[in-house]
Amino acid sequence: MKMKKTVVIDVVGLTKRLIGEHTPAILNFLEKGGWAPVEPVVPAVTCSAQSTYLTGKWPSEHGIVGNGWYFKEELEVKFWRQSNRLVQAEKIWEKFKAEDPDFTCANMFWWYNMYSSVDYSVTPRPNYLADGRKIPDIYSYPAGLRDELQEELGTFPLFNFWGPKTSIKSSRWIADATMRVDEKYDPTLTLVYLPHLDYNLQRHGLDFDKIGEDLREIDAVVADLIHYYEQRDAEIIILSEYGITDVQRPVHINRILRSMDLLGIRVERGLELLDAGASKAFAVADHQVAHVYVNEPGIITELADQLSRIPGVKKVLTGEDLKAYHLQHERCGDIVLLAGADSWFTYYFWTDDAKAPDYARMVDIHKKPGYDPVEMFTDPADPMVMPKVAWKLLKKKLGFRTVLDIIPLKPELIKGSHGIVPEDKADYPIFISNNKNAKLPGSISAVEVRGLMEAHLTGIAGS
Repeated sequence: MKMKKTVVIDVVGLTKRLIGEHTPAILNFLEKGGWAPVEPVVPAVTCSAQSTYLTGKWPSEHGIVGNGWYFKEELEVKFWRQSNRLVQAEKIWEKFKAEDPDFTCANMFWWYNMYSSVDYSVTPRPNYLADGRKIPDIYSYPAGLRDELQEELGTFPLFNFWGPKTSIKSSRWIADATMRVDEKYDPTLTLVYLPHLDYNLQRHGLDFDKIGEDLREIDAVVADLIHYYEQRDAEIIILSEYGITDVQRPVHINRILRSMDLLGIRVERGLELLDAGASKAFAVADHQVAHVYVNEPGIITELADQLSRIPGVKKVLTGEDLKAYHLQHERCGDIVLLAGADSWFTYYFWTDDAKAPDYARMVDIHKKPGYDPVEMFTDPADPMVMPKVAWKLLKKKLGFRTVLDIIPLKPELIKGSHGIVPEDKADYPIFISNNKNAKLPGSISAVEVRGLMEAHLTGIAGS
């Protein structure tokens, strides 16, 4: 069977609610083809959603229970790992490569992109220098692709990919790189990740006065990809991982556990650090989901009952409840908390900001024992913040050691979040196909997305 060339464009945060006057290209694409909402996997976060789409399995089987979790062998919390071996189920390209020697796949920034069996891959991979500097860069396979792309397109704009400087530049770079890779290698399946909507939707929520420009910007990037792949007679899928909805209440779950005398805290240089291995119980916060790991199993039932009474906590999952959400995996917390629609979980564990760890005020996605969306902000109350940033950057260029401690400890700045199943289907992630004959059900389960991708690749979608 000859495979159909297919591209899957992952427009993070895209929902039916967002498609309209600000997104004419995406709206036109939707109206000419077929679409359906996707009931999201829980947790509805990048790593879990993408792994579910690519394997057709739940987190209980593929093992990706969040963007990070507690690595029990190492007694450490780790977020944003990159090895594809962490995904414990067959990926879509593995199936087709085994069946068809001519099948090839390009992975452009979807997660767990390192050391997989795709034929071509590009993913963010900064250089961490001995003097403390972080230099923007990428990792690629083949290795030479890294230099080719950055020579042609410029260095990957890492600081526009995450942090206070996030902008359309990163998604534009990824889209341009995707088209260059396609021109060179002509893969059968291309997976491309466009993160732009993730930024201001978390900053501002569903405030169209503030996010309208972001919608127009990502629409223009998607329009270029649509035009490019239409010229190549490709099956085109636009997909998203989750919908972001309005929130107003941060829930400091680790501070609550600390008040119960369950948290292990170390003090170094006068600053506090969460000591997961020495804790009786602690939480790994990931947007609107928190995994609570309990090192004293005898307290789980009582602790779950106590946590259920916390304002902002809507559901507490243990035991059989975890099976209902397909989360029964060794990496999962002993207790999983789901936030209410207006709430989200912080990783904060200190009670005095003067004792917050040094990484709390920095963009540091690997040291923080939880997800921190406040990394997208500088302090709006500090009129001198930009001169401070300029001065710190100058000192770095001159060779002085300095830290960019510019992130405020103000979780109330966050106005949008995700992770749970939204109350309104208009806020579900979405699946859109340019194949108007594609047989899409009225609603798609997250585990059904892989099958729909396969149908497009094999031509069954339009048969």
